[in-house]
Amino acid sequence: AAAPVAAPANTAEAKVAETAKSEAIKEVKAEIAAAQDAAKAEEAKKNEGVLKFFRDVEVSGIVDGYYNYNNNKVDMFTQGRAFDVRHNAFSLQLAKVTLQKANSKDDPLGFRVDLGLGETVDRVISVSDSSRNDATKHVLQAYASYVAPIGNGLTIDFGKFYTPVGLEVIETKDNFNYTRGWLFTYGPYYHTGFRAKYAFNDKAALTGFVLNGWDNTFENNVNNNAGKTVGLQLGLTPNKKVAITGTYLAGPEAPLANVPDVSARDNWRHIVDSVVNYYVTDKLTLAGNFVAGSDGDNNGTRGKWGGAAGYLRYAFNSKFAFSPRFEVFNDRDGLRTGTAQTVKDITLTQEVKLVNNLLTRFEFRRDFSNQKFFTNDAGVSRNNQNTFTIGISYFFTNREP
Repeated sequence: AAAPVAAPANTAEAKVAETAKSEAIKEVKAEIAAAQDAAKAEEAKKNEGVLKFFRDVEVSGIVDGYYNYNNNKVDMFTQGRAFDVRHNAFSLQLAKVTLQKANSKDDPLGFRVDLGLGETVDRVISVSDSSRNDATKHVLQAYASYVAPIGNGLTIDFGKFYTPVGLEVIETKDNFNYTRGWLFTYGPYYHTGFRAKYAFNDKAALTGFVLNGWDNTFENNVNNNAGKTVGLQLGLTPNKKVAITGTYLAGPEAPLANVPDVSARDNWRHIVDSVVNYYVTDKLTLAGNFVAGSDGDNNGTRGKWGGAAGYLRYAFNSKFAFSPRFEVFNDRDGLRTGTAQTVKDITLTQEVKLVNNLLTRFEFRRDFSNQKFFTNDAGVSRNNQNTFTIGISYFFTNREP
């Protein structure tokens, strides 16, 4: 006998079940899509924060090295030099990364941090600061900045920053010559404290300083906090060809011979510094730096020092430039160099820019004194030294040139 035929399924119920299943799948897909969109939005928000940081903050850096030959053949004892002290050796002078957020009246908060390593950081830090925390040498600058809504805007900085004194600076690429002169080497390098700058217009600006002192992140006065160095700087730009800066700093400082111990006495140290730049043409620049200072020794006996340096830079084209320097430093009482002397230098620097961000300098320099201040490898005192230096500086930034 034939098998019985099954009853047909209820097609209406099947359609309802299929529709419910389809709607459930759609809801799940919608939930997944919403979750994915939320994750993408969160990721975009994070990326926007990172992108905003790099839009607002300039990231730049320097890698600077040199080879130096000293006719006195003294390694780590090239007298009168700030950083280029090695003889017959390839040396890393400075590797540095800088983070800087510029500020203005419309965007008043800013900052700058310079982190570095190399011979520069070892020699910039004072013996006093090194004895307290040597790691601070790697922080060349670190300060917060605020533009107060006063007139054209009063810029107030607090932290550690380079000295306002002098024409030459720590970064080689911003100088005419590779080696630093006597005025730079025996002046201050950095300060910690406050500075406030007000630009009256595009031709005149005044800056005030309240500082721990010369090269002091950690105070080194009597009783650890006896006094502060104060100062003023006036910047004038009467026209596009001339820029003039005058700086005065004064305050109680421990005599040089007493660091790193806290001094048994403090002497008022004064320094007056002026810098003049004259942009004769787009190829020729003339500059001068003049300094006068006074201080006291361990016995409180007052003394003075002073000096002047003249600079010339002639750019033959965008790749080649020649920069001679002549300098006289009169340390008549021996308070800066440790020897009562008048010392001079003649420096001849040929600059070759291989590419936009890679700078080389070939330099001959002769230092000579009216005293036998220099020493050769045999321990014989001499009144001069000659050096030949090849320096290479690479610098970069995330900003368009």
